[in-house]
Amino acid sequence: MGRSPCCEENVGVKKGPWTPEEDEKLIDYISKHGHGSWRTLPKRAGLNRCGKSCRLRWTNYLTPDIKRGKFSEEDERIIINLHSVLGNKWSKIATHLPGRTDNEIKNYWNTHIRKKLLKMGIDPETHKPRTDLNHLMSLSQLLGTSNLSSAMNTTWGNNPLGLQ
Repeated sequence: MGRSPCCEENVGVKKGPWTPEEDEKLIDYISKHGHGSWRTLPKRAGLNRCGKSCRLRWTNYLTPDIKRGKFSEEDERIIINLHSVLGNKWSKIATHLPGRTDNEIKNYWNTHIRKKLLKMGIDPETHKPRTDLNHLMSLSQLLGTSNLSSAMNTTWGNNPLGLQ
């Protein structure tokens, strides 16, 4: 019935945030020996962590080729366009943004882009104008109009995201 969770069998394995010392041990070990088997790496590297935790820490935060810093407007545009086609397929989206991890893109979507689209009156799932009553009422008040269909056409036109 599949593998058991890696950390359950390792009683006393540390969980939670990584320390700078642990990061350094992981970086040093992998730079000298490669990662090899993630299951055996923690013991060989002198870490009291499970292999999965080491793998995720390495791939999502410590790999040297990870691009750090803010996402550009172009990055945002690419993410929005790809999300409208692929949905929440973060790994596939990441292939179009070299140096960005799927996890980093997912987190950026949930903390920035999704909220930005909602504020613009766009449903982040369908990428179409929101049509829920509360949003339409606030939009109507904001525009000072009672004709919602003309307000929607004025605000969004035929292409709410300006996608090509």
